[in-house]
Amino acid sequence: MKKFLNAPHMRGASVSIMIKDVRGDSEMFSYDANREVIPASTVKAVTTATALEILGEHFRYETAIMHDGNIRNGVLYGNIYIRGSGDPTIGSSHAGADRDKTIRKWISAIKNKGIRKITGSVIADESIFDTEGVSMKWLREDLGSHYGQGCYGLNIYDNRYRLFLRTGEPDSKPSIERSEPDMPSIVFRNYLTAKKIAADSTYIVGFPYSNERYLYGAVPANRSEYGLSGDIPEPALFLAGYVTARLKEEGIEVTEEPACYRKLSQAGKWKKQERKIITTSYSPPLKDIIRITNHASHNLYADALLKTIGLRYKPDEVASSFEKGIKTLHEHWKRVGLDTSSLWMFDGGGLSPADKITACFLCELLSYMATKSTASDVFMKSLPRAGMEGTVVNLLKGSSLHGKARLKSGSMSRVRNYTGYVTKDNRLYAVAFLVNNFSCKQNQMEADIEELLLSLFE
Repeated sequence: MKKFLNAPHMRGASVSIMIKDVRGDSEMFSYDANREVIPASTVKAVTTATALEILGEHFRYETAIMHDGNIRNGVLYGNIYIRGSGDPTIGSSHAGADRDKTIRKWISAIKNKGIRKITGSVIADESIFDTEGVSMKWLREDLGSHYGQGCYGLNIYDNRYRLFLRTGEPDSKPSIERSEPDMPSIVFRNYLTAKKIAADSTYIVGFPYSNERYLYGAVPANRSEYGLSGDIPEPALFLAGYVTARLKEEGIEVTEEPACYRKLSQAGKWKKQERKIITTSYSPPLKDIIRITNHASHNLYADALLKTIGLRYKPDEVASSFEKGIKTLHEHWKRVGLDTSSLWMFDGGGLSPADKITACFLCELLSYMATKSTASDVFMKSLPRAGMEGTVVNLLKGSSLHGKARLKSGSMSRVRNYTGYVTKDNRLYAVAFLVNNFSCKQNQMEADIEELLLSLFE
């Protein structure tokens, strides 16, 4: 431990470590375990554990396709509605290879209803959450990125698009060729430069609901095709437009332009009319959703879970969907006896640098989940095995802890954290290893943490 702390790159670092047997109060090791540090994506362990506790492992999101008005002679004199529940899995790359399966089901159900013409619009109803898609505590560099996508009442394709470029000689300006899915509403301001590099160092920057995205940085030169990823600015409106286009491809005429709750309510045009359900689609069960959340470190999934548990928040007060989720989370852990005074959350995925946590709190939560939660097995299996899976596929690979540690990683600039479980000599240990403000490269810090973890368990 002295060697770890005395390294030159640790001069300004903040470290919080705890390792304890989950079935006893004895600590195997701790160092400044009550120090509040940035958790990054390790906070997803808190979010997913809370979702399991409150919603249950069999919980599924429901998305309803509905209509108002009347159907006569194949004509719907009214609108089609897509009523969202916050499901992050619709069209997700992590929920199966056939990303349009759910949307095709919707189109088939509309056709089976005998509808051949719609005199109104396809309207996305994303009103279950507020319009604050991203946390107010996120950094500007994250807004517009593929990992900083907002979370809304309706989400589609992980709320991401893929932008394809053609690059020329070094110091030339790349050309934008296309996007998948097609994003005709976005105006791309291209300030990229081609360079002699192997991988890009780029930012796609823009705000929710804005149709402008700014491209900064460098991309590899002389590529016939090079892909970057960014966020869909308004997923609900995009989905309404996408479904409208699919209906037209199937020969169903839609008279009016696609719309969504946000735009209609702001214009004073939102109407609460009686609707009839055409079909309902369901997400995978929560146990599968949290596995994706923790294995892929998926911010959208984590934020959706946080906002979903916030729907259980009862007090009638002005609070955002994020805030309601955070208040519900705190209430739950206080109720089961955990001290949450050191837990500061502003999102569900850990993207905010204002989030704070301690190794002590993480180990208390992990111990509870292992020994008292009814979803114990599901939660532990949602954490990827070190050296084998997810974001820790290369951690501890080939070591004595290969496959014996289930850890959620968390990293951002000058942050490298791990939390989860280690099995050793038929005993289960809760582990929280949090390091902030080091001055070396990430791979060096990962190697240092590996060395210390192995020495502690040998």
